[in-house]
Amino acid sequence: MSSPFIPFVVRNYAETRRRYPTEGRRRWKLRVAQQFWAAVGSGGAVYQPAGDVFDSQGALPELTSTAESDSDSDSLDGVQTRDAPELGLIVRTDFSDEPSWAAFCTHLQDSEQEFVLGNVDVDENASKQPDGIDDGGQDDSEDEDDPPAIFRIINPSSPQERELLANISNLAALRLLNDVDVRSSPIPPQGAKRIDPPNRLVDYCGWQEFYRGKNVWIYDTKSNTDQCVRVVSQSGDMYGTATGDSWRARVPYICELQVNLSSGAMRIDFGGLDRWDFNERRRNMMEAEGE
Repeated sequence: MSSPFIPFVVRNYAETRRRYPTEGRRRWKLRVAQQFWAAVGSGGAVYQPAGDVFDSQGALPELTSTAESDSDSDSLDGVQTRDAPELGLIVRTDFSDEPSWAAFCTHLQDSEQEFVLGNVDVDENASKQPDGIDDGGQDDSEDEDDPPAIFRIINPSSPQERELLANISNLAALRLLNDVDVRSSPIPPQGAKRIDPPNRLVDYCGWQEFYRGKNVWIYDTKSNTDQCVRVVSQSGDMYGTATGDSWRARVPYICELQVNLSSGAMRIDFGGLDRWDFNERRRNMMEAEGE
């Protein structure tokens, strides 16, 4: 089953791009997504969700978009290109404690080296130079003996770029660095009611907003003391979980987690339990419905 978002992109994307020429692909698609949700809320005609979109385990297979909008450029494509060697993005959103951030980066580099030297199948041509948002380019002449990077670090240096990222929500990070899409929401368990009030990040009239791109991990104020990052879910794959849900993971374990996420060996489903961060979910839902 194709994404119901595709016909909205086909019909509205070009006009949106014409009206807002300076914004870039991700923002244009978010504007089209807002039109989709407005149509759903007003009873407009969209594709109806079908139960056969789920596989035999009740999971949602990946839905691929063929809209031409996928090829347009975006200002942050430098840190989020499909063919970049890194698997995930670590986004620094707190800039108040340089020693703690430096310690985190050291632990991350040590963890990457230890993990890669354990014969994990990661692209050996990747580099480890952290970049700011402007992604000014990495030094291809780096020592070939350096271990490949599993993560690209987004650590902006300019005040304007830091202001853009400071204390952002999980949803805001996804919208900056991933591309929005819409799919059928998961099927509620037998006897369970649909969420009320509905929310597009879980289930809104049978649909769910989700995001495509590299996994996003957020270094926040709490990271300065616990040396953990928020692992952000790009979709809610079990009914009751939400797009943008997160939990905290310690730096020694995030390399293995990222490789398993990228390979499809695991999903962020919280073991079917309410292990996600309630405050971050509430923040995401308020942002999603406040538009």
